[in-house]
Amino acid sequence: MTVPEQKLEPDNNALKVPFDDLGWVGVDPMSEEVVELRENLSENNGIRGLEVVSPDEVERATEIFHRDGFVVVRDVLTPEQLTYIQQGCDREIREIMSMDGNRQGNRGSHRYSFGSASVTGQLMHHLEWAMLVDLPLVTPIITSIFGAPTYMCRGAAGDFCLPGAVEYQRLHSDMGDRRTHGDYVAGSFHDHRGLLTYRDLPVPSVVCNFLMIDFTAINGPTRQIPGTQHNHDPIPRLMDEPEWMKLSTVCPASAGSVLIRDIRAWHGGTPNLSNDVRALPNVEYWAPWYREPHHISMPREVFDTLSPHGQDLCRYIVMDPGENPARGYRDNLGKTPYLMRRENQALTSRG
Repeated sequence: MTVPEQKLEPDNNALKVPFDDLGWVGVDPMSEEVVELRENLSENNGIRGLEVVSPDEVERATEIFHRDGFVVVRDVLTPEQLTYIQQGCDREIREIMSMDGNRQGNRGSHRYSFGSASVTGQLMHHLEWAMLVDLPLVTPIITSIFGAPTYMCRGAAGDFCLPGAVEYQRLHSDMGDRRTHGDYVAGSFHDHRGLLTYRDLPVPSVVCNFLMIDFTAINGPTRQIPGTQHNHDPIPRLMDEPEWMKLSTVCPASAGSVLIRDIRAWHGGTPNLSNDVRALPNVEYWAPWYREPHHISMPREVFDTLSPHGQDLCRYIVMDPGENPARGYRDNLGKTPYLMRRENQALTSRG
């Protein structure tokens, strides 16, 4: 039987308190368990030998991406661009927090998806997120990964976790083969011959996650399991993960960097035991040959601010002139996916 999530309680102080004081609600940062985990992560967390490349190393970034299923590129945002998107994240996080006084989250306690919370599933109506679509230091790398400039932007949103997110998010993939549930269709790829799955394909979709603060060992850096984008094995349950997978995190990495991911690669959230809100706004792209259902989510006035290439990328998600998207966040913030709820951690997910 599915246990319903508790009703969200508002937080009337979320718009007033210092940004980094939004966390640690109902969680003792100095409890014995938290202190022990913090010390272990401080000493052991992070992918050993993580190679962070510069924006001009396009060929090397592409090589690492296809090998590992992800790559980190430093300094892709100017100081001005970083400040601009940081301010946007601050504003939107506070609005979400004003709806969730208990920090229940929609990806586990103190952990949130911007897109799941948004009524449109996207944040493309905000100029800060639209700015990320066609960055001069990122576009050449995405073009190289896909092998052509004719890829498409699906949308932009991202995630964040607050101090006090003391639990790991289970490993998962952001894609699957096409499945139907009555009239509902999930995913797009299906081989009627039964010979191929989505994991046998060239990269169909890329997500760019932008670091708003430095990734450290204790502030919730994303964990990525290298080389799993083509792995057909079942993704291990949280309780079955070897210790090295829990410590396979993308750190250290500096604010203003981008984590470029093949969405099929196994990844998951980690504890944020610091005093810093860790936000990762993103942009999502499809390969030139791949499509899935998408939201028309970008107002025409935002579209008009983009470069010609950015407009070409967003041509399928732009609204007609005069049309405006619904704005704001769902009353329940979109709820936590079934397999990410604490009571379901023992269940097996698809690989």
